[in-house]
Amino acid sequence: MEFKSELVHGRLIKRYKRFLADVRLDDGSEVTAHCTNSGTMKSCLEEDAEVWLTSVNDPKRKTQFTWEMILIGGDWVGINTSNPNALAYEWVGNGVVPGLEGITSLRREVKWEDSRFDLYGEIVSRGGDTGSGRGCFIEVKNVTLKEGDRALFPDAVTERGRKHLNTLVRVKKSGMRAVMLYMVQRMDVRIFSPARDIDPAYGKALDEAVRQGVEVIVVQARVTPESIEYHRVLPVEM
Repeated sequence: MEFKSELVHGRLIKRYKRFLADVRLDDGSEVTAHCTNSGTMKSCLEEDAEVWLTSVNDPKRKTQFTWEMILIGGDWVGINTSNPNALAYEWVGNGVVPGLEGITSLRREVKWEDSRFDLYGEIVSRGGDTGSGRGCFIEVKNVTLKEGDRALFPDAVTERGRKHLNTLVRVKKSGMRAVMLYMVQRMDVRIFSPARDIDPAYGKALDEAVRQGVEVIVVQARVTPESIEYHRVLPVEM
């Protein structure tokens, strides 16, 4: 995924009220950017760290900029939580993600029972037809939390995340395919695990989902000021 416009460079002054961040641009001016990440952003916040913003031309927006990434330990970390959904749609649709090849008719934001999933597609049979009931629901989560060389999710207690896992179990029991797709927007990790210390209930829900046949796929993305590119699938250690 290439950024459609040139990004604006600056340095982080502070992040506050969850959805706001003050940034000092290279020309010395200070602006307030929208932060889409509602989590704690632990391990990806450093005052005076380099950041990149996108400029938004929308008169309805209270802030002109959206915060895209931050430089941590020499690597860019993508913190815009709307990008993983777009990346998943692009990469799954193009057959880039191992384990998710052969999914067609991909759609975004599809409701099933009491949940709305990020992606839904049809699984093509060997004969080239999409069989009845062979749909595939995919829920996408943005991952920025790191501990050592391990990527972790979530970085805050998430009841909504547990609800999605429970619904994915019902999707699987109905005869369809159910996938939990974690998108890691940083390169300084090599393995993925649930953040049990932060949300033990989420960890237990993920354990049960895996036992019931829900698939867990973790994709690592390389983030740069020019683009976000697919890198590899990370191993999972429950």
